[in-house]
Amino acid sequence: MSVDIWLYYLLAVLVLTASPGPSSLLCMTKGVTSGWKQGAFTALGSLTAITGILTLSFTGLGLVVVSSEILFSLVKWLGAAYLVYLGIKALLSRQESYAQAEANESCERRFRAHFVSGFIVGASNPKAILFFTALFPQFIDPSANLWLQYLVFASTFVVFELSWLLFYAYLGTRSSRWIFASGRARLFNRLTGGIFIGAAALLSTSSRV
Repeated sequence: MSVDIWLYYLLAVLVLTASPGPSSLLCMTKGVTSGWKQGAFTALGSLTAITGILTLSFTGLGLVVVSSEILFSLVKWLGAAYLVYLGIKALLSRQESYAQAEANESCERRFRAHFVSGFIVGASNPKAILFFTALFPQFIDPSANLWLQYLVFASTFVVFELSWLLFYAYLGTRSSRWIFASGRARLFNRLTGGIFIGAAALLSTSSRV
């Protein structure tokens, strides 16, 4: 694999990971409502799912998903349904202050739940599925060491994706005290709830082409 190919791939990954999406919004929301550690576990869940998509694409199995109308639609609608669930949950939330959210978190939530939440959103992201099944194979050189190429491509993606997701979680954490001051929690939940439902609507319109 040449340096030029890697640089082109680097640019493509930068555009993919830097553009905001459901995973970044979820990480930022978790950072606001639950704290940076919970946001980080959400980021790890999303990263695990998308790295799995990358691996399947590298082995050729990802083409099965993107070429199958049933499988692609199943993944898409499950993801959209989960985003709607998150949106409705936020809209119905009655949290008024940061202190309340923090107390509820210590009693009701565990890190595993945040990881699973990030995994579901990451696994149902059509943008990642289409990128790694359609564009990603164009960077692979069949005549070169495939295992080495996989390590380089995967590690490059992991560094950028995790960095951006953690950045969004950090932004959420830093703004949490302002957002939850003087009853702003309710307004924040209404806003994020609407965005999640809007993201679900956009997700439902995605296609394999």
